[in-house]
Parts: sequence; structure tokens; C-alpha cells
Amino acid sequence: MPRIPERSNALNGSNTPITAAPSVTVVVATRDRLELLRRAVTAILDQEYDGSIHVVVVFDQSEPVDIGVPTRPGRTVTTTVNANTPGLAGSRNTGVSMADTELVAFCDDDDEWLPGKLRAQTELLATSGGVAAGTGIEIRCRGTASPRHGPERPVTFRDLLKDRIFALNGSTLIIKRDVLIERVGPVDEQLPGSYAEDYDLLLRIAKLGPIHCVREPLVAINWQGSFFSRRFPMIADALTHLLDKHPEFATEPHGLARIEGQIAFYQAAAGNYRSARRWGYRAVRHNWRERRAYLAFLVAGRVTTGQRVLSALNARGRGI
Repeated sequence: MPRIPERSNALNGSNTPITAAPSVTVVVATRDRLELLRRAVTAILDQEYDGSIHVVVVFDQSEPVDIGVPTRPGRTVTTTVNANTPGLAGSRNTGVSMADTELVAFCDDDDEWLPGKLRAQTELLATSGGVAAGTGIEIRCRGTASPRHGPERPVTFRDLLKDRIFALNGSTLIIKRDVLIERVGPVDEQLPGSYAEDYDLLLRIAKLGPIHCVREPLVAINWQGSFFSRRFPMIADALTHLLDKHPEFATEPHGLARIEGQIAFYQAAAGNYRSARRWGYRAVRHNWRERRAYLAFLVAGRVTTGQRVLSALNARGRGI
């Protein structure tokens, strides 16, 4: 059975403390969503933060354009093209390769940072001695806003095996650049469609030490026309890849069942009913209360559709 890494403080305290208001590179990957991109970049540049912020906008499978946002000293923007595997993961790696700041952060092109995000996170890193931090989030969907507060205590690797921790979203993450490059490694470009690349990255960070989190919702996550909408077979393949990559899930039956239930649901939504039932039965064996498996059975039995289930959940600020 895979061994769970010991909870480590190796990254908490043995590293050089961050400077006051450290410089930050924010990587924003984008493709054909100029108006949303402008909103995201403007929110980053408008941070109530004393340190310098450099935004690297990576155009994926499209040519760079002038995004038309005002810059100033200490608030700069660079545009480039994805030089790696097409998709979100390759774009993020392209952006990270251009960073020369103390910290690196990510933001999806359809999300928005609230004004105090960076200040709250860097203050938390300074007091905790940590190397990575997230925040709470606010899910915005169809005119409603659903807050999701960050966890009360630092998030460990075992925590992330048990639970995805919904609030710990990729658009909230900041991390020391040297730790990301030298110890965590690049964003996984082998994940189909780059789906769950942020979850994989969080797992790898947490293997080194706990991830700290500001509880306050400081990033608005806008659910509208996601790239992943209706790409059900790809999502199922990506989650299967994630299980293969992190065999430690076998040590947490409820966490394993959660992902197996997700795979079952997306296989059912894709019309692969036999595969959906097989994954659903696996999920129930590991945790008979795993609700995603039963949703998969309903979709596989053609009682409802995957899109209908997702729409109902999204309207409540939830997902599969």
C-alpha cells in the first residue's frame, strides 16, 4: 500500500522569510475571451498592495493582442504565446518560465481577484513561515453569489486526499517561485485537457508541507461557459490519470470513492453507461454513501441527464 508522506514542516521555517510586500508574477492563460481577460487583469493590477505586480498573459492557440489595460510603475503586463503543450497547463508553465519575482500566482481569465487578496496572503505567509497560500472564494453563477470560506487550519496532503477542498482554487494560489520551480515542478501537461491540473499541483505542494489559507473569500469564481462544459469523456480520462499518478488515494477510501464517483458520473454523462456503472460500483464499495455514484446510476439509467444535474448544482454554487 502506498505510504503517506510524513507531515512535514521542512518548508515552514527553514526557508528564507519572504520580504515585506514581495514582488509577484501573476500568470493568466487565455484564449479568445478578451473582455473577460481585461476584467481579470484589471482586478489584479488594482490590488491594494505595496509590492510590485507583473502580469504575464499567455495566449494559448491564438495570437497576442493589446488587451488595453492601463499600467504604471510597479504594475506591468507582458503578453506572450504558449510555447509548450497547447492548453492551460502548458500556458501556465510558459508564464512561470518568465517569472523572476519572489512569488508566483495564477488567475483564470474569467475570474476576479478582490482588492485585498495579495496583501492578506503575503501577510499570512510572513507570519506562518509557509511557502504557499490560498484564500476563500465566491462562486458567481446566474446572478447569485455563494461564498466558500477557506479552511481554518493549514491544509495537509492527507486533507487533500480526503477532500478536494473546494475553496482552495487554482485562481487563489500563490507560492514561492523557487519552491515551485525547484521542488514542486511544472504544471502537469499530461493531464487530458489540463483538467484538475490545479488539484494535482496542490497535492504535490502539500507533499512538501501544509498549504496555508486566508479564510475570507477574496477571489470571485465566475461559472459561465467553462472550457470544460460538456467535455465529459476528457474529464473522466483526466480524473483517471490523477488516480494513477497519486496512488496514495488508496490509503483514503472516502477520497478514492469521491474521485471514482466523479469518473462514474462523467462517464454516464458521456453516454458510456457500462463504464459508469463499473466505476460507480467501485465508488460504493469504498464508501457506500458516495452520492456521486448514485447520481451516475441515475444518469446511466436515463432518469436524468448529466447536464441537467450539473446545471442544478452550479445554480447552488456547487459542482460534482
